[in-house]
This record gives sequence, C-alpha cells and structure tokens, in this order.
Amino acid sequence: MATYDWLRTAPEEFIGWDVDVLYGPWPRHHADIGLAGVRARLARSPVSRALAMSTRGALFDDAAGNIRTVKDLADCPELLPVGTVDLRDALAAEERLDALDAEGVRFLRLFTEQQDVEPDFPGYRHVIGQAVSRGLVLLHDGDPRHYGPALAGRGADVVFLDVHSYVLADFLLLARSEPGFRATTRLLSASDAIERVVETAGARHLVFGSRTPFMDISPQTLRLRYAGIGEAERAAIAGGNVEELLG
Repeated sequence: MATYDWLRTAPEEFIGWDVDVLYGPWPRHHADIGLAGVRARLARSPVSRALAMSTRGALFDDAAGNIRTVKDLADCPELLPVGTVDLRDALAAEERLDALDAEGVRFLRLFTEQQDVEPDFPGYRHVIGQAVSRGLVLLHDGDPRHYGPALAGRGADVVFLDVHSYVLADFLLLARSEPGFRATTRLLSASDAIERVVETAGARHLVFGSRTPFMDISPQTLRLRYAGIGEAERAAIAGGNVEELLG
C-alpha cells in the first residue's frame, strides 16, 4: 500500500483530521469500497487521521453496524470509530447510545436523508436530547436551514456535513449564536467560501471533511491549502477544531 510522503508535506497541506469517512456498500455508488481500500486512499493523501464508520449502521442495522465499526477500527490507529442510531426506532436509541458510551465513542452520525426523518418528528427530538445529554458530538447530514433551528439552543456540538455554498449565509447566521455549530469544507466550492466563514463567524466553525471514498480528497485539500486565511486558521480547520472536540 502506497503511503504519503509526510517528510515532504508542507504545513499548509497537512490535514490532521477528516471527519467524513465511510467504508462499505452504498446505494447508487459504482463500487463498494471496503476498509482496506479506504485506508489505502487515505494513505495516499495528506490526511493523517479520520473519523470513520461502516455503512452497515446507516443502511441495515445500527447495533450491528456499531459493533462492526468498533471491531474493525480497533487495529487502525489512524481511524477513530463513529457510531450511529436508527432514527426510525428512537425507543431503542438509549440502549444504542449506552453501548457507544461504554466503548468510548464520542461521535454520533445521523442519517436523516436515508431514514426519511424530519426535525419535528418526536423520535428525532428524543434522540437529539439523549445524545446531547451524553455529550456526544453530532455529525449531521441534511440542510442546516432545515435542522439547524431544531438543534439551536441546546448547547450541542454539531458538525453539519452537507453545508453547500448556496446555503452558507444561513449557516453563518446560525453559527453566530451557536458556538457548537460547525460545517465541513466538502461542499464549500465557491472561491471565497472558506474565507467567508473565517471572516464572518471564525475558523472554529469549520472542519475538514471529504466523504472518502465517495468523493475525491485532492480538490478539497487544495482548496484549503490555497485559501486566503492565516496559518492559525488553516491549522484549526485542518485538525485543531477536531482536537478541541476530542478534549
């Protein structure tokens, strides 16, 4: 397996943490990328460590998926396991969250799109309350304009995985009053999107996320590398903010 040449990595290219990594089958994707394939892709990139999970938990069985993720990643020092729950069965959420807590899992990924869950559903609100009370960091899919208001005012740490440049202004309005709200860099394709977040809300509201293996890492690492921001801001986005979440 090829590895990245860390000795030649410039500080502005280094990515300490990628928060959006999956492995396993995924609907409508041309190939199923297993754990070995994902690790190989990361090894060829400037990404040092990542938050990762098996797609089994999102698509088939949350309990079995969590067990598989924890087991699979036990021998992968560069990958930190992420858990999930089935939002359609909120009554089972407490048991799932207790099991994740016992394994020391700090990040909970929610798949509202795949599970067809709206922010005003009772089950969704129950799971959010349970997760926040346990101090879990939420990795949240979907439109922040849709889910952000339901998450506001809870003191929650939330990483929105699908913030597009088109909805960035609305996210920034939320982030101004929610210090725990963060977006990933994945869909911030506008030429000044990263700079706009830093200038408007601060670098602490951004983290690096690639959605490997379903998207290419390179364009995103290059976008962050050449963003018109300071070294401290770039370092925070590339990994420092995740280190803060890890305590």
